Amino acid sequence: MTTRTRIPADPARAADTAAIRELLKDSRAAWDRGDGAAYGACFTDDATDVTFVGTVYRGGPEIGRAHQALFDGFLKGTRLALDITDLRFHGPDTAVVVTRGDVGKGRPRRLGKLATYTVVRRPDGRWRIAAVQKTQRRRLMEAVSFRLQPATRPAGRP
Repeated sequence: MTTRTRIPADPARAADTAAIRELLKDSRAAWDRGDGAAYGACFTDDATDVTFVGTVYRGGPEIGRAHQALFDGFLKGTRLALDITDLRFHGPDTAVVVTRGDVGKGRPRRLGKLATYTVVRRPDGRWRIAAVQKTQRRRLMEAVSFRLQPATRPAGRP
């Protein structure tokens, strides 16, 4: 997993940052193995997973079960590419992580999906995914919007 993470200013969060990166690495590895149970174990028991097509799964067990069916079907043999682009903490036990990624049989040329993860530290000290929202990036529509309405361009983007 490539990371271009905005590092938190507080060095005391370095261990948490590493643990969150490891969590997402574990979820990616489970995907790459086609292991729905291991994928679902990366989520809290009451997690929400909103797919880029709009399906909503609730809870790690359901997320794992549904993904196993996907891994056994049309996602068989796929790999998850995932680059962390932003990681921000909101209190001692919550962080928001933004990623770019994609799914395919090999490394995609372009990472066309965005995902926003809310991760939480559980009472046992382990970080888990509490929510994820996945969105397909529409580069052409984005470019048109920026051209017609320049004020819609996010800060820091050329």
